[in-house]
Amino acid sequence: MSETLDAVPSTGPVWAPPVHVAIIMDGNGRWARSRGLPRGAGHRRGVEAVRRTVVGASELGIRYLTLYGFSSENWKRPAEEVGDLMGLLRHYLRGEIAELHKNGVRLRIIGDRERLAPDIVNLINNAEETTRGNGGLNLIVALSYGGRSEIAGAARRLAHLVRAGKLDPEAITEESFAQFLLTDRIPDPDLIIRTSGEQRLSNFLLWQSAYAEFVTVPTLWPDFAKPHLEEAVRDFRRRERRYGAASG
Repeated sequence: MSETLDAVPSTGPVWAPPVHVAIIMDGNGRWARSRGLPRGAGHRRGVEAVRRTVVGASELGIRYLTLYGFSSENWKRPAEEVGDLMGLLRHYLRGEIAELHKNGVRLRIIGDRERLAPDIVNLINNAEETTRGNGGLNLIVALSYGGRSEIAGAARRLAHLVRAGKLDPEAITEESFAQFLLTDRIPDPDLIIRTSGEQRLSNFLLWQSAYAEFVTVPTLWPDFAKPHLEEAVRDFRRRERRYGAASG
């Protein structure tokens, strides 16, 4: 894939898309810096890329789309930038939910809500309740999310059950452990895409990504569009997924 992909028109639906695609949206700051703009401008353009990607995923028949919106580590960023991001989140939750609902999208948020402002938590709760019955694309947004924290939280909940005598430690399996993760009842991602050319997970879906295919895209997130998503899916389809078994 190359940066010139933005100029390539969509070639139509990709057959048999992955069930669950997760995206690490990276490059907003670099996009803004390359244009002499403040980082906030990159984040605002990034919201437009979210809209395009949600529409594109729906058109391609992808059932689950998870977007890494704000990591637990992102709280360490300058207060002004965090404030801008929270403002964009408020704007999205107020302005986009009606359109998502109209198009049958179900929205779910995963992450540590205790660190979010009360009004944002209320907006999240309302958005999830409004779209709960929708049967189209399942849009999962990871906010104030960290994979290690998620795993530690699941372990704590299991430990409490063991200490209370409600759970036999020997009964804990990979399947039962997964039920205590924030992604309970959401299938593991088949494909993880990272934009901006970086090649790391950055504490994203660490448990769930055990057998996910990884595709890195050189395009910065604000320029990401449906053709990039289609090409990543084509790359995914060319791979042989053996889950540890020998090749046929």
